[in-house]
Amino acid sequence: MKTTRNTAARSAILELINESSVALSQPAIQHKLNGLCDRVTIYRVLERLLDDGLIHKIVNVNGVVNYAACSSCNHNHVHDHEHIHFSCRVCSELTCLDQVIPSFALPAGFQVEETFFTISGVCKNCQGAQK
Repeated sequence: MKTTRNTAARSAILELINESSVALSQPAIQHKLNGLCDRVTIYRVLERLLDDGLIHKIVNVNGVVNYAACSSCNHNHVHDHEHIHFSCRVCSELTCLDQVIPSFALPAGFQVEETFFTISGVCKNCQGAQK
């Protein structure tokens, strides 16, 4: 079994993602870390956190990969991310809507490996600001 080192970068990135109410992109993470580590280190840590089942990735409507804490996964690499993600066109935040579960059926011969369900619109915070 592979052991994971608990480096300052790993701890800071995991804490940042766990405390965020929205999914974060690599540039957003790098900005919030204020020079703690470089882009390559951030991507390396994100890959380890994905492998460890602590975070999951979401592709937003613009094709940018974002990262969020796993709330319904276990740490035996069993991920359950069959929920909707909401991408706000005003503030650009990407939010996991864990309570909204989509359903779909694939034709015979197709096998799902990864899904990204993203809806675009205006979030409740931005709707309130527009009134």
